[in-house]
Amino acid sequence: MIATETATNTYINREISWLQFNARVLQEASDERVPLIERLRFLGIFSNNLDEFFKVRYATVKRIVEAGRGGKNQLGGIKAKELLEIITQIVIKQQTKSIEILNEIDEKLKEENIFIIDETQVDSHQHDFIKKYYFQNVSSSLVTIVLSDSLELPNLKDSAAYLAVKMLMEDGSKQFALIEIPKSVKRFIELPKQEDKNYIIMYDDMLRYCLSDIFDIFDYKSISAHMIKITRDAELDFDSDLSKSFIDKISDSVKHRQIGDPVRFVYDKTIDEDTLEYLMTKMNIENTDSIIPGGRYHNKRDYMSFPSMGRTDLMYDKIEPLPVKGLSLRSSLIKTIDEKDYLVHTPYHSFKYIVKFLHEAALDPKVKTIKITIYRLAEISHVASALINAAINGKAVTVSIELRARFDEEANIKYANLMKDEGINLIFGVQGLKVHSKMCVIEREEGKKIKRYGFISTGNFNESTAKIYTDYTLFTANQGILKDVNKIFNFFDINYRIYTYKHLLVSPHYTQKGVFKLIDQEIEKSKKGEQGYIRLKMNSVSSYIMVDKLYEASNAGVKIDMIVRGICCLIPGIEGMSENIQVISVIDKFLEHPRVYIFGKGDDAQVYISSADWMSRNIENRVEVSCPIYDEDVKQEILDTFNICWSDNVKARLINTPNENEYRKNDNQEVRSQIAIYDYYLDKLKN
Repeated sequence: MIATETATNTYINREISWLQFNARVLQEASDERVPLIERLRFLGIFSNNLDEFFKVRYATVKRIVEAGRGGKNQLGGIKAKELLEIITQIVIKQQTKSIEILNEIDEKLKEENIFIIDETQVDSHQHDFIKKYYFQNVSSSLVTIVLSDSLELPNLKDSAAYLAVKMLMEDGSKQFALIEIPKSVKRFIELPKQEDKNYIIMYDDMLRYCLSDIFDIFDYKSISAHMIKITRDAELDFDSDLSKSFIDKISDSVKHRQIGDPVRFVYDKTIDEDTLEYLMTKMNIENTDSIIPGGRYHNKRDYMSFPSMGRTDLMYDKIEPLPVKGLSLRSSLIKTIDEKDYLVHTPYHSFKYIVKFLHEAALDPKVKTIKITIYRLAEISHVASALINAAINGKAVTVSIELRARFDEEANIKYANLMKDEGINLIFGVQGLKVHSKMCVIEREEGKKIKRYGFISTGNFNESTAKIYTDYTLFTANQGILKDVNKIFNFFDINYRIYTYKHLLVSPHYTQKGVFKLIDQEIEKSKKGEQGYIRLKMNSVSSYIMVDKLYEASNAGVKIDMIVRGICCLIPGIEGMSENIQVISVIDKFLEHPRVYIFGKGDDAQVYISSADWMSRNIENRVEVSCPIYDEDVKQEILDTFNICWSDNVKARLINTPNENEYRKNDNQEVRSQIAIYDYYLDKLKN
């Protein structure tokens, strides 16, 4: 139900909408149709999402409060202080629900002979294994902080969990300590199998079992340990030292995150009151901060890496990425693309096409330049390797790498330094703008002319996320489109000059204007008695300006179908405002990531793929690219896959309706869109 305190008559508050999205992730964890181990992994995703929410969005609202501003205009009609209270209450309910789901899954795992035991359930067979594991793998590197009234508490690491230990000493005094559970450790320890039964103990319960070894020098009567976690503000603060390079400033800012202001303190609700009070005093945490009681275990994000134990029957079936019909990894992609455009739709198709294109460009003696934008790279990036290979082969390689890609700053800095060492020309964005566009253009000498080839994508050039994020990448030799792409790279070099583009819609200068023009075309159709039609697929819609324009179109009679995975501030189905708008969200095995704009219907439909969601930051504060689709085959493919997704009646939810996140049900044939899209591509290969 959309509570009156979370919505105005016109918009859903952005933060509340995000929490409603994360509730959809939690639905996957509770869905009995989802394989058991995958349900645990969705719990991990839910927890990881919530950590990032507090680091970024909650922290932003908290800064508004601390600055003494009401924030109603920024926050969709809700005062900032009131919003913090609403968020905390929603999160407490969701955390409680997540614990219930975890307990339910734990019971289901037992039925499958998988037992997650705690320190009280260790038997004699497991005792020796755990003790040996502790002394061989843990004891020498364990960080244990003994607390005292006279010593200041060191800054606790952001998002690391700690065991808060209380020892009741023989003399009646109390001794407190903290044991760090590093983010890098293997959280689930597989114990020796007994007959057909699998046993797992969590790292923290292994530490609880070994408390007598950790604190063997202390003379105590009793000892207990409860988990706590602190989440810090993730905003990057830049100093004004002109002698520092941009890379150094980003590096210093990332390090500063570890001592950023706390925005959430989560604790095991069974912790002793005196232990909790002592810790909060030592950490200067007041009750006005977000204090959230939780369960025995925190950092449930680690369930994203829950071991499979060979139980493939408790996981989703793996799919093999399909080849793109007409596009071969064993022949020249450049020559093939020269003849027509092709679409790669990961993970249904292989990401290797992108790497192959770059490697081919790196080796081709006729290729003179390569220009690409990088937002997030894989930990081991074949994309970066191909670009370095190209530079070694004498190509003029230009890489716009976004060092401010949140939570990927360190990885991007590492690759920026590697590429810099090989002579690649690095561009660190534009002052005041993040470069979020995903594009590449190469220039090839053909006779006396230079011809361009390239690709434009909705997703990051990251082979790891390409296995689970759905995204479109258009390979093209359309010289008009690629000339526009080249102009954007010129803008990176000379950003006081604003270029005009014949084909692309480019933020921050033209996206809103270009989209409004396309919407107005559909409004005019409706005014003439024809059917205006708009279909949109995005991650988020939070720009009130863009929402208002959709309301205007709806009031003019334009039919609007929207697939929005995450935040959606628009309220559909309201008479006199949005009665012609329907919105669904699809949460399933893969993360739905493409941005697609479709204006009109049938042969006259104008189709764009884009890097831009309809958020203020994407429209006004980033370099984003929306690319028109001219090839009729590619256009039809996007229309077909959009229609399949829109037909989903298994994993689609109705959002921002009275029954919030209700699964869409109808009498049509069952369609689980991600499975149906894979089958669609299988059929294309056969025909």
